Amino acid sequence: MSTNYSPDELNRFSKETLMAVILSMQDQLSQLNANMERLIEQIADAKNKRYGRSSEKLDVIAGQLELELIFNEAEVLTETLYVVEPAEEDVIQVRRRKRKGKREEDLKDLPVEVVSHTLSEEKLRELFGDNGWKQLPDEVYKRVSVQPAVYTVEEHHVAVYAGRDNQTIVKADRPKDLLRNSILTPTLAASIMNAKYVNGLPLYRISQEFLRNDIHISKQVMANWMIQCADRYLGILYDYLHKELYRFHVLQADETPVMVSKDGRPANSKSYMWIYRTGKVYQDTPIILYEYQRTRKADHPREFLKDFAGVVVCDGYCAYRKLDRENPDIIFAGCWTHARRYFSDALKALPKAAQKAANDTVAYEALKRIGAIYHLDNQLSDLKPDERKKQRQMTVKPLTEAFFAWAKEIQSSGRLSKGKTLEGINYCINQEEALNVFLNDGEVPLDNNVTEGALRSFCLHKHAWKLIDSIDGAKSSAIIYSITETAKENHLNPFRYLMHILTVLKDHQDDTDYRFIEELLPWSDQLPEICRSKSKTTNL
Repeated sequence: MSTNYSPDELNRFSKETLMAVILSMQDQLSQLNANMERLIEQIADAKNKRYGRSSEKLDVIAGQLELELIFNEAEVLTETLYVVEPAEEDVIQVRRRKRKGKREEDLKDLPVEVVSHTLSEEKLRELFGDNGWKQLPDEVYKRVSVQPAVYTVEEHHVAVYAGRDNQTIVKADRPKDLLRNSILTPTLAASIMNAKYVNGLPLYRISQEFLRNDIHISKQVMANWMIQCADRYLGILYDYLHKELYRFHVLQADETPVMVSKDGRPANSKSYMWIYRTGKVYQDTPIILYEYQRTRKADHPREFLKDFAGVVVCDGYCAYRKLDRENPDIIFAGCWTHARRYFSDALKALPKAAQKAANDTVAYEALKRIGAIYHLDNQLSDLKPDERKKQRQMTVKPLTEAFFAWAKEIQSSGRLSKGKTLEGINYCINQEEALNVFLNDGEVPLDNNVTEGALRSFCLHKHAWKLIDSIDGAKSSAIIYSITETAKENHLNPFRYLMHILTVLKDHQDDTDYRFIEELLPWSDQLPEICRSKSKTTNL
């Protein structure tokens, strides 16, 4: 029926026809308003993702999100809800009084060069007269000085000998090279890897820094070095760590897009860097492995995890769900952070006028309920896995059951129009089985946050170098990122560790027995002490 009527046509309509036209227009107007609200939310959500804070703290709407949880109808919980810390943002720290002795503690592992400041004999006689003074204990203060990197050329002289009675010529033994006829040394390779894969500098900036020190090494040469070192040496350690990964009961997985310019596909085609790591509970021997793949298909985790049996913590991506149905040896556990993110985004997208009533929204109620689950589970973090499972069944399970019963009621009520909140409700209900896996296994965490944290370096770095030039470069990057991130997670100095393992691996390049790798593992007690970092905050 046409909605454009002239006054004469309207005058000829019967009462029933006019009512039908008005009702039809109301339905259209209602749909238009719903679409407009959805569009406003999408715009606000996009602005938040681009310009807003990346924190998912529940106080994103100031003064509104206080914890109002009643547990067992008797106890009011007033602790702060679980939060996901920002992936990257500058945080202004509140100034606090410095703890006495902190400077001494911070500097105790550094070498000390004593710099003396004295008065001359003449000045002392002028002030005190002949022999009129005595020296008291020095006033001591400390400062830290830095020397820029020092580059030297190793000029190897190999002695050559010839017999006097024959033509036999013998040369002295020479150390093996990383790459034949190349100036590359383990220290130079480690410094380039540290600059690019730990500190995120693009190769062209590293090349410029070398040039400022009168060293001419192009980014193309460095890229070739990285590919060959990853393939010949670090790949052996990577494969060994891959097999070690299967020893653990709980793994965590995620993936992030990356651009590779020369992969045989049209420009701007997405590739993916997949990441697999040991679970949150395995802090003594953590392993983090990256794997480059051109697509996001389920074939990739299927192949990577083909010899694994246990639990994999991940988000609700369909590739994992497909593998869950196919492989009876693997149980996929859901991530509660992904579930709560929908509701957090919904609250962030609220117009200012609606923020005062935020605590009356379904999104607020969902966050409050999920926060209660986190609150109770965090209290069990120090328990052994078996005891944690037992306590989860008694205290946390009733809250998850109540949450899903409430979510299903909201879904069936039809109260919600399309938007982030409804997406969150649907996600939770669809992922109910996976989100409840943690209740039956004390080693399974509530979320996949540690994996996202392990991806942080790569995600920050790719904003600097934008894309990877080739498939070989992407594969080598996956290997080197795996070694550096695993080193950081094991509290090693990445540069020192890379220098050590490259030195050892080059001397074993002809070996077929790789048992010596045991001594190179990031948790090995055979590693030189210089490889170990005294600081525990090395994974940022």
